[in-house]
Amino acid sequence: MDLGLSNKVALVTGGSRGIGRSIALGLAEEGARVAIAGRNDDTIRAVTEELRAVAQERGASDPEAHALGIVTDVASRDGALRAVDEAIAAFGKLDILVNNVGGSLGSGTFDRATAEDWSRVLDANLLSAVWCSERAVPAMRDAGGGVIVHIGSICGLEYCSSAPYVAAKAAMVGMTKEMGIDLAKHRIRVASIAPGSTLFPGGSWDRRQKADPAGIAKKIADELPFGRFGTPEEIADVVVFVCSDRASWIAGSTIVVDGAQGRAF
Repeated sequence: MDLGLSNKVALVTGGSRGIGRSIALGLAEEGARVAIAGRNDDTIRAVTEELRAVAQERGASDPEAHALGIVTDVASRDGALRAVDEAIAAFGKLDILVNNVGGSLGSGTFDRATAEDWSRVLDANLLSAVWCSERAVPAMRDAGGGVIVHIGSICGLEYCSSAPYVAAKAAMVGMTKEMGIDLAKHRIRVASIAPGSTLFPGGSWDRRQKADPAGIAKKIADELPFGRFGTPEEIADVVVFVCSDRASWIAGSTIVVDGAQGRAF
């Protein structure tokens, strides 16, 4: 299936590892020119080279012009605005924004979460998407349309044991609906993806599995019907489809990709 993404320009925040990296590579494999934003210079450089290698395999005459790495922290407003500005400056437009930065960041239940936890988690999981979208919408509007995809969590739809994270991801579900309705007049589609527990090297579940293999084995047996974690590629495949014109009637929706882990209807 041709998804029609050739020469589209995409920005993926948190694009240097895990789900974000897989999304960036998936978009590149469909012919998109991809900018990734993240905090670690080494990993940003490494994934940027991967993206250029994909462009070369697809026959791009100038693979370096198909990928851009931006070292910035989109959990700050200035860093988020700079990521969008640099992507547009490099490629001349922005067709797709994937707001992927996030994580529970060690916060806990309401009676344990600190003021610092609330600020850190809300900035990373919700406000980073607000700030990046704030900058991207005028460019998309002026160009006649675009796609914004927020990467949420099943914790935005049902109980999880981290108050700041649940609050941020639930707010993202509501924001997706509002943006999806409001921005339709500009031909900007907005949707969110709600992954379940996803395993990748260096990620939170990888660390927990190494620290407590027996506890994680019990979680898998009790909570994951397919007997395993999801993979970043399984999330990315859905995101790439939603970014394409093949998903032209998906807007304002939150799509669950969790291997039946969640218990919400």
